[in-house]
Amino acid sequence: MKRLASALPRTLRALGGEGESRLLPEARLSGPMPWVIAIMIALTVVAAASALALRHAAQAASADLEGGVTVQIVSAAPAQRQRQADAALAVLRHAPGVISATAVPQDQLDALVEPWLGTRAGDDLDDLPIPALIDVRLAGTATPARLDLLRKALAATAPAARIDAQSSWLAPVFRAIGALQWAAGGLIALFAFATVSAVLLASRNALGTHRETIEIVHMLGATDVQIARVFQRSMATDAAMGGLVGLLAGVVTVLGLARQFAALGSGMVAQGSLAWTDWVALAGIPIAGVLLVMLTARLTVLAALRRMV
Repeated sequence: MKRLASALPRTLRALGGEGESRLLPEARLSGPMPWVIAIMIALTVVAAASALALRHAAQAASADLEGGVTVQIVSAAPAQRQRQADAALAVLRHAPGVISATAVPQDQLDALVEPWLGTRAGDDLDDLPIPALIDVRLAGTATPARLDLLRKALAATAPAARIDAQSSWLAPVFRAIGALQWAAGGLIALFAFATVSAVLLASRNALGTHRETIEIVHMLGATDVQIARVFQRSMATDAAMGGLVGLLAGVVTVLGLARQFAALGSGMVAQGSLAWTDWVALAGIPIAGVLLVMLTARLTVLAALRRMV
């Protein structure tokens, strides 16, 4: 009994230090767990960055188009079309709530429709009934009620006018962006669930491998919390290593994708760039992953140890 009693303090001290390597002798990064966590963290970083970029792009586009209105003068007769466009422009510039009204130059209209018409050098676009366009900016949101007021104001001077809110053109795009954001959130949840499942399986496997050692330590007086702390610390170390590797891989992937999208030269894509607060949030993903792994390992080991008693 004296020998057993003298061995007990050494055993308990070992649980907080070198005993961890004896209880879990597997070398760091030699098993699959750190690499599984690295893959999950990298995918989570990419998904989160995509969701943040989509949100910024949608917010910027919505703000730009919030008070935008397009007036089309649809008439097959060029002279009548131009006359109504001039009259509509004069009315709009004095209409209440209108910040600005600008006629879109004809050469810009020709440049816009030329790729879609398949024209060649020397073709004459004057014979085509291209509507005259007026770009209008309102003070505030272009609501249906305000559009109705503009239609009534132009009914007498420009009966061929068609008035549309610019935001309505991109409504399907905004809905698609919203769906992609929800999809990214769902992927992040799935990655978290997969990480928890992997940690749960690894913890149970380690408990089964070292069951005899744990029973001996139990008989020497070690508590479930002390044993769980050993597994928790080991899993946290693996998660920290895997999280760092995953963060680096995810950031490199995000930067590569950002460079590819920037080459498109699209204004909406350019507005989806990440702010410094977004990068801070992405850097917090590995920390959240480590905390999740530690909590999962602790709860799994404690539950298994209670069943072993």
